[in-house]
Amino acid sequence: MNFAIFSSNAESVVLCLYDDTTADKPALELDLDPYVNRSGDVWHATLENSWNFVSYGYRCRGAISQVDKYKFHAERILLDPYAKVIVNSISNHHESGLLVKYLGQLCKEPVFDWHGDVRLNLPMEKLVVYRLNVMCFTEHKSSQLPADIAGTFSGVIEKVHHLKGLGMNAVLLEPIFPFDEQKGPYFPCHFFSPMNLQGAFGGSISAINSMKEMVKNLHANGIEVLLEVVYTHTADGGALQGVDDLSYYYVNGTEELETRNALNCNYPIVQQMILDSLRHWVTEFHIDGFCFINASSLLRGFHGEYLSRPPLVEAIAFDPILSKTKIIADCWDPHDLATKEIDFPHWKRWAEVNTKFCNDVRNFLRGEGLLSDLATRLCGNGDMFSDGRGPAYSFNFIARNSGLPLVDLVSFSGAEIASELSWNCGDEGPTSKTAVLEKRLKQIRNFLFVLYVSLGVPILNTGDECGQSTGGSPSYGERKPFDWNALATGFAIQISQFISFLSSFRFKRSDLLQMQNYLKEEYIDWHGSDQSPPKWDDPSCKFLAMRLKADKADECQLSSESSHTKGDLYIAFNAADRPESIILPEPPEEMAWHRLVDTALPFPGFFSIDGEPVLEQVAGLYTYEMKSHSCTLFEARNP
Repeated sequence: MNFAIFSSNAESVVLCLYDDTTADKPALELDLDPYVNRSGDVWHATLENSWNFVSYGYRCRGAISQVDKYKFHAERILLDPYAKVIVNSISNHHESGLLVKYLGQLCKEPVFDWHGDVRLNLPMEKLVVYRLNVMCFTEHKSSQLPADIAGTFSGVIEKVHHLKGLGMNAVLLEPIFPFDEQKGPYFPCHFFSPMNLQGAFGGSISAINSMKEMVKNLHANGIEVLLEVVYTHTADGGALQGVDDLSYYYVNGTEELETRNALNCNYPIVQQMILDSLRHWVTEFHIDGFCFINASSLLRGFHGEYLSRPPLVEAIAFDPILSKTKIIADCWDPHDLATKEIDFPHWKRWAEVNTKFCNDVRNFLRGEGLLSDLATRLCGNGDMFSDGRGPAYSFNFIARNSGLPLVDLVSFSGAEIASELSWNCGDEGPTSKTAVLEKRLKQIRNFLFVLYVSLGVPILNTGDECGQSTGGSPSYGERKPFDWNALATGFAIQISQFISFLSSFRFKRSDLLQMQNYLKEEYIDWHGSDQSPPKWDDPSCKFLAMRLKADKADECQLSSESSHTKGDLYIAFNAADRPESIILPEPPEEMAWHRLVDTALPFPGFFSIDGEPVLEQVAGLYTYEMKSHSCTLFEARNP
């Protein structure tokens, strides 16, 4: 049995072995001899297999700095940062005030039968993503799942039909690493194992097996699994704290970084640990990709400065294993709940979660944005991704797990949430006013419509399909477990069906809505009010329409299905308080326009797979009256 731990600054290391994980003290403590048990900066030991120990940890001793906070806590027992199977230990109070939370378990990872598992390798532009928290997704009693699987990976398997019904082909899991239960999943304690509580029967082995079974099941249902990961900081008392803070953390950087338990990600030993962790999730758990939270901090050097070529980001882009997965940067910072805008170095490999998309769409639909901003987002965010990547590298969202959920974006707009760019549609909070409720419903439909007809990867957040609210609070901690009973409400039925329709339509019209490359300008016609050209930079203009030409789409694709039987699309957006009379352009020869979506119409008629023909009016014109705050979609079809 071999043990090893990196610590370049420890004066001594003690291997602590337990024959009972509930014991207050180790059964055996071995002082490692620096002349025998140290090679470079790695402390190691080998024991015969006959030893009957079940778990282990380390003590690291030695004065490291004149500043007390950087001294090793000699009495604290530390978890091996590379432990693959961990066990919860009893809380162990020492004079240092720190607690023993986890120990490494002395057993191999369980063998799992991956036979029949097929990696989907979906093209990025084909993704339709559902973000969920494993525990919150099924822990509510309304899930009607047995107590041992509610809130676990096994619970997700039981609800796959819901994901498929919405048309999803990828899930983005909030962090599943062991985390600080008071602060939440964005403050991890360890990087090589799933949270024990998410296993069907508790314990690390159960969590590992349950997660692998979930991944295999999702793959069998055509759904890829992406993980949100946090490698930029740890929770207080995380696995690395006390091992070698001078190497792992910014202890000589900015005060901001030092007070955040910020990991020195581009320090060689930390970089190697992160790469090993990522490879572990790919090879052992068959994970399809990663979304790196607080990604801007991955760019920092040894003293906290930003690097133009951060070694870790570059290494991930070209790693022979990781480069075959989907890698996504999300610059949202869990500490201050903000998103930092930064030019992320990508090497044509990194995608990004696009906050600009969210902000510009919110602004336009509340009547304050520019037409030019909306057009940029609809066409794939060329201001961000025309640098050798393409529209599919933009992961778009309207609402996320921090900030206001979708229903609250149209229900609250107080000064304290001004940064959310929300609009209450005329009345703050819950209301019984019919006019306000109708406007809110239109706005929710509009948000979803813009999300799905824009180039890029749409991300839907758990609960938005059934109108779950936080009461107007943008705090992550106010998110509640998913209420499955809410899916039976009239609101949820129509919104879920609309999302399913939009997902299906994106796939059906992949020639125009799921593109690898940008459409050239001549293949898009833009229209403003009264058939005049759009006034791109006039903030008083609230109407925009675009015609996407199907017969030209293939010329912009590297590979795609033939579109010769598919007609043009005409899509219009009206964020004004007044209706807009539009004149549709002449349809392609031997085709006629069919209305597929009008978000102002009552359910179930506001969307239709078959479509409603738009009849020719006077002098060969096709006209249509759009109501205020609405969006429409027309498709040219053969009669």
